[in-house]
Amino acid sequence: MAEITASMVKELRERTGLGMMECKKALEESGGDLRKAEDLMRIKSGAKATKAAGRVAAEGVIGTHVSADGKTGAIVELNSETDFVAKNEEFIALAKSVAAAIAAQGPSDVAGLAAAKLASGQTVEEARQALVMKLGENLQVRRFVRINAQGRLTAYVHGGAKVATLVDVTGGDDTLAKDIAMHIAASKPVALSKEQVGAELIQRERDIAQAKAAESGKPADIVAKMVEGSVQKFLKEVTLLGQPFVKDDKLSIEQLLKSKGAGVAQFQLYVVGEGIEKKQTDFAAEVMAQVKK
Repeated sequence: MAEITASMVKELRERTGLGMMECKKALEESGGDLRKAEDLMRIKSGAKATKAAGRVAAEGVIGTHVSADGKTGAIVELNSETDFVAKNEEFIALAKSVAAAIAAQGPSDVAGLAAAKLASGQTVEEARQALVMKLGENLQVRRFVRINAQGRLTAYVHGGAKVATLVDVTGGDDTLAKDIAMHIAASKPVALSKEQVGAELIQRERDIAQAKAAESGKPADIVAKMVEGSVQKFLKEVTLLGQPFVKDDKLSIEQLLKSKGAGVAQFQLYVVGEGIEKKQTDFAAEVMAQVKK
């Protein structure tokens, strides 16, 4: 059986919000597989799906840029090794400059971005290397998206540039666009509408709902309705149009937009480090290992 470490229990607690012993037991039952343990806990206790913010496991900032006419924009993640460097003014300024270069020049990928020119005249790679030398850390551009808007783009950056959104709103006004951008940062939808939610994610929720409903002992037709109800509830929770508006939970975002004669064509949400597994270091163990050498 895989060793269940304190860091694994801690991560599962952050994902589910449940107790330490429950998390340890689930990890033991799943052979140390975090995702299987999370699913198991959700089946048994009804714990909610993992929030994007709970998966943050690397340092850095998100840079955004929107052109003056609101028609072109970019969002980029710039990673550092420590949070100390992520708070450095030059590091934050570089992320913003890189976002501006992406919006203006439209590189095809991260490799192509390295040769893009910044306003300073340096290439992105030259500026990155210079800052690496100055700050003494490995700095990397991890990902970016460039958007051509159908309507008008609005950017919103939150939490020390750890979370940022770029939203393309058609119709409405600047206040509505800002509200939608802030809502996305707070509620972290995974898609615009239920039609855009990945089949694999829906199937995972359906399997969890099926396992939970099966324990009720109800007839098969009732179980089927319970499962479908759970899936539909999940789709509302994870889609922008289905979510209740953070400023007025009596309104869904879809209802809010309709009342303003507006729509959302697309959006991007970036959370620093999302999806990156950061190595957990046991400092005491490292010291003991050095002493024994």
